[in-house]
Amino acid sequence: MHEEAIEHLSKSDRVLARLIRKVGPCRLNPHNDHTPFRWIVRSVAHQQLNGAAAETILQRVKALYPRRKFPTPEDLLATPDERLRGAGLSRAKTASIKDIAAKALAGVIPATHAIRKMSDAEILERLTTIRGVGPWTVEMLLIFKLGRLDVLPVTDYGVRKGFAVTYKRDDLPRPAELREHGERWRPYRSIASWYLWRALEGTAD
Repeated sequence: MHEEAIEHLSKSDRVLARLIRKVGPCRLNPHNDHTPFRWIVRSVAHQQLNGAAAETILQRVKALYPRRKFPTPEDLLATPDERLRGAGLSRAKTASIKDIAAKALAGVIPATHAIRKMSDAEILERLTTIRGVGPWTVEMLLIFKLGRLDVLPVTDYGVRKGFAVTYKRDDLPRPAELREHGERWRPYRSIASWYLWRALEGTAD
């Protein structure tokens, strides 16, 4: 699926080429099981928590709406903050999720069919107006939800650490330095990022 990207990355960066050979084929595939609204709610819930803890809290939030697979924006806005916080959301995350719901109803968060037609820059500009949603959250949506191929999350710890491991550095690259180096990876910087994440696992499975 990503043969063209792998060929380009291998030719443009010999160090990255060695990592690609070690890891093997890229298995980065977009997730189509969540709307942009759901994705953003889930992303905010996961911020600063490990996956298991975040999923436990999300299940408690969803349990507040037993007739729904996932709460609607209207559901969330109608729910008192105390109930959401009782499910485990912090005060800041409760405020963020309420703002996500409001922005969804206002049309700031596009539907799936609409967001696919937007450029990366348009999506970033629009979604970062939401409380608690920064560039990193949008970059993850672009890569893992929409399958955009040329996204480089230069502030992501895993990408920076993977770069340091791959290029045998003692320090993490500064975001500006990583962005400059990543110019050679265009237009497949998402694929390069995936390989840098894999570098931290130390295996090819």
